Amino acid sequence: MPERSPLLLAGLLAAAGVAHFAAPRPFDATIPRALPGRPRTWTYASGAAELALAAGLAVPRTRRTAALAAAGFFVGVFPANVKMAVDWRRRPAPQRTAALARLPLQVPLVLWARGVARAAEVRP
Repeated sequence: MPERSPLLLAGLLAAAGVAHFAAPRPFDATIPRALPGRPRTWTYASGAAELALAAGLAVPRTRRTAALAAAGFFVGVFPANVKMAVDWRRRPAPQRTAALARLPLQVPLVLWARGVARAAEVRP
């Protein structure tokens, strides 16, 4: 695993986390209705989680734990991606394609995070 891989993953999570606060409305729409409370609360909570995971990945001492948590986070947000794909099934083709493309994208994100955790395990 390249040395910069954890920092790239941290950057991705940080950018997503900031986006949850800067433009929350699109994220609100992906929150499954079965979750209790207001969608905006979940949007902000997931944004905060992404920012915390990014910070944890950036620090070598906490990298392994943060990477494992990121893998779990990517699995946990999958229902929101499914909801988006279902909700967007009648949108124009580019939007529909983007929503569908997010579904299999979760797999490489989980594998990336696990790889970062594995690499952090073997480092002193």
